[in-house]
Amino acid sequence: MAGPISSKALDRILPRVEKPARYTGGEWNSIAKPWEDVRLRLALAFPEIYEIGMSNLGLAILYDAVNQCPDMLCERVFAPWPDMAAVLRAAGMPLYALESRRPLAEFDILGFSLGYELNLTTALAMLDLAGLPLRAEGRDDTMPLVIAGGTACFNPEPFADFFDLLVIGDGEESLPELCALYADFLQESGARSQEPEARREFRGEILAGGGRPWAGGRELRRRFLRRAAKLPGVYVPEFYRARYGADGRFLALEPIEPEAPERVQTRVVRPLPPPPTRPIVPYLEPVHDRAVVEIRRGCGQGCRFCQAGMIYRPVRERPVDEIVRAAEAIIAKTGYDELGLLSLSSCDYRQIEALLARLLERFAGKVAISLPSLRVDSFSLKLAEMVQERRRSGLTFAPEAGTQRLRNAINKRVTEENLFEVAEAAFSRHWQRLKLYFMIGLPTETDEDVDGITALGRRVLNIGRQHHGKRTRVGISVSTFVPKPHTPFQWSPLADDETLRWRQGILREGLRKPGIELSWHDPRMTYLEAMLARGDRRLAPVIERAYRLGAVFDAWDEHFRWPAWQRALEECGVNGDDFARRERALDEVLPWDFVDTGVRRAHLEREYRRALARQITPDCFQSCSFCGVSEVHDVACGE
Repeated sequence: MAGPISSKALDRILPRVEKPARYTGGEWNSIAKPWEDVRLRLALAFPEIYEIGMSNLGLAILYDAVNQCPDMLCERVFAPWPDMAAVLRAAGMPLYALESRRPLAEFDILGFSLGYELNLTTALAMLDLAGLPLRAEGRDDTMPLVIAGGTACFNPEPFADFFDLLVIGDGEESLPELCALYADFLQESGARSQEPEARREFRGEILAGGGRPWAGGRELRRRFLRRAAKLPGVYVPEFYRARYGADGRFLALEPIEPEAPERVQTRVVRPLPPPPTRPIVPYLEPVHDRAVVEIRRGCGQGCRFCQAGMIYRPVRERPVDEIVRAAEAIIAKTGYDELGLLSLSSCDYRQIEALLARLLERFAGKVAISLPSLRVDSFSLKLAEMVQERRRSGLTFAPEAGTQRLRNAINKRVTEENLFEVAEAAFSRHWQRLKLYFMIGLPTETDEDVDGITALGRRVLNIGRQHHGKRTRVGISVSTFVPKPHTPFQWSPLADDETLRWRQGILREGLRKPGIELSWHDPRMTYLEAMLARGDRRLAPVIERAYRLGAVFDAWDEHFRWPAWQRALEECGVNGDDFARRERALDEVLPWDFVDTGVRRAHLEREYRRALARQITPDCFQSCSFCGVSEVHDVACGE
């Protein structure tokens, strides 16, 4: 099959699937450029369903950034739900991009957004449905360059074998830069002139199910990868070799090509470029159905478990005027009646009160303002009152741990008094529901810390009942701590299964009370996330085998196939505990050490020791902790 998939072909298959609007394209504000009028064609792939992918701001930012280039086009593709995947296979039809409905194999670049480790097998499923080999070494010069970026790529080693290159860090500048480099290369090498016949003929046979092996070469691809490896933030896995000790421990990642740097420095954009102001209005209601403006990137709180708070330093803030102008434009071009102010910690935006006052005055009650993240303090409550004056939905806070000792260890500067004062103030001001986020399995945690969660939850419920009686609702969401790369807890192990189940039992028993709604994570999913987050290249065969055994949509309870992963580990001779549950020595070489985020390893070690000593480190804006970012990027936080 070559060229766009016809409307007639889609009319035959879409009535047979749930929510066909996921697969039609043509939404308001989507961009469909003429195929032959551009030098470079990029398909952005999000390995989740449409409703989740359309809520992802990062995807919207990249879509806008590339499409602003007149000689490039960028289209979208999301993971088809299993019913659609089955229909595509039965019809011999490839996975296609929404705007042009062209098969993914016809694009120059296929770029995956990898923000979560449990999306990896879904990404492989999308490659498979596109008719492309899963591993980079199996793809040749007739096929798209397959790349990835996103938070998960700050340790790309477990899945590095599947991608030609990875872009690590902010993508607004690096992705258009990479696309321009590839467009120039295709033109110089003459590969573009061969596009209509040779590439389409081969792709048509593969996508029609012919399955013949391709004997084409990879020389053009390797020539381009040598150029790309010189770009800041670009990692080309095949230009490196992993070395292991006799005991199986990871020892080093060694460059084997002169163009490959020993360390890859993450890309950081500063100042933040103007936000996209013409977002696509989805046909189906997405998970977050509202207009969004990112007001701040990065966080200075320094929570020791939080990867985003480390890898997105330095903190960068948008000016109030720019945010207001963007909000006006987005509302005008979409018709949304809710605006989300996005940040890791919206309350820490230094001009938040002035910003809210401007927005509330500008929209005069016609647009609701939401703050996705609130601190546990009276200032947060004041802000919540400003934006929820007319409608009182629930409030969400994250104490994270049940005792002050453990909150100090994780550098969460919240006290019980803070929580109780906020609860009292909120319930007395007509809020009837609070949601609290906690974690279990944190380093140094004891049963007493878990008992503290139940005590806090019951106390907050009692405060609410003094004002609202049985109408009071307290939601308590308990996730399991996963030690992530580039954090002070990167050396810590995942808690063992028995301990996690025991502590979940403490919570179920202690919070079994009308008015309290308790939710928690499946420990097996947490194990998989930890294994993939802390692994190295020996996990690639496990990921591929798990996919072949049926693992896909691993983040969905109804599709999680734990037996497939167990079997894959066994068949590949890999002990997942070596990655997920082994405590690392402070002087041990880690698979992700080659990624330079700007935060010094010495800072992470110092913070790890302070955690064991239960010592608090101030917010970056109160006192510089000398993490190293300002020196590497020659900028102060907040510029």
